[in-house]
Amino acid sequence: MNYRTYSRSQAALMVIAAFTLLVGGGTFTYVAVRHSIPAPLELSLGPQAAQAATPAATSGLRYIRLTAPDRTQVLDDKGKTIAIMTDGSRTVHLIGKKRTFAEPRFTKAKLHSEFWVRLAPRQWRAGAEKEKWFIDWFAKARKDRSADILALAMEYTYLGQPKRDREGRQYSGDAAFGPLSNIDPDGRAENSDFYDYLGISWSFPDKEERPSPSHFLSLDCSGFVRMVYGYRAGYPLLGTNNAGPGLPRRATAMASVGPGTQLMPNTGKRARELDRLLPGDMLFFNAGPIQGANIEHMGIYLGVDDRGHHRFISSRTTANGPTMGDLGGESILDGTGYWALRFRTARRV
Repeated sequence: MNYRTYSRSQAALMVIAAFTLLVGGGTFTYVAVRHSIPAPLELSLGPQAAQAATPAATSGLRYIRLTAPDRTQVLDDKGKTIAIMTDGSRTVHLIGKKRTFAEPRFTKAKLHSEFWVRLAPRQWRAGAEKEKWFIDWFAKARKDRSADILALAMEYTYLGQPKRDREGRQYSGDAAFGPLSNIDPDGRAENSDFYDYLGISWSFPDKEERPSPSHFLSLDCSGFVRMVYGYRAGYPLLGTNNAGPGLPRRATAMASVGPGTQLMPNTGKRARELDRLLPGDMLFFNAGPIQGANIEHMGIYLGVDDRGHHRFISSRTTANGPTMGDLGGESILDGTGYWALRFRTARRV
């Protein structure tokens, strides 16, 4: 049964907003309906093998070095973590106002998080806290309340509210996975990139592409990640699967030659280093008939949900688009479910 059989106009009428601000508690809720919010869970920050703290480049802050992966953690004057920067990655994890992510159509689980995931203008390296580019950017980023990586990802889930640019082009809102297909094993065609969703041609540094009319408003698994990180957040994109200064087209290429920091090796077996993950990390799965190190699917890590499970969001055929839900396999990395057993590696860009 196709749970997404509806017109886009009907979807727009069914939702008042996919992004609702609960003014009284100062907490953002990314859902189609309002929910009560239990106390937030503390997410794992990975191994805490701290080295000596370095003097702060900004008054009142301390910077300490951690390993696995190599990263810098920022502490305020009370010793509370306020940000994490990972070596070789532009991703910065800021601690801010609590938010709740939910998709009640496909799961009863909710995720409460204080993490705000943003892209710095440069890759992080040890000692960069003393450089002017970071000092200036960090001061602005701590005050920024515009949509981050996690909020952008939720905009494309079921009944996501359409948003349009000045030309009237829809750039956000509920995305399908792809058109129905009799030749694809999962029943829906792949090859839906962000420019297909937008319905525009695109010039990559290494390739020219034109959209497919049948893939309009659709995003496959890697196309979804490229839409969020690339078109919306501004990370460079490539049109091919070659290594280069940007995200390649396919999940397998992002996993093997993509930019950023690989968080654990792809051994061809289930990856178990979940304590290394932070929200916004790209996750890679073996979803084909042959088990091993080959990668056929990817998603974005969201964090630990209110049931204690490591939850992610990805675009899948069964739910016909991006989902953090459990239709077509629980969207969690722990346990013995389909996706948990097929999780292979992760990357922080």
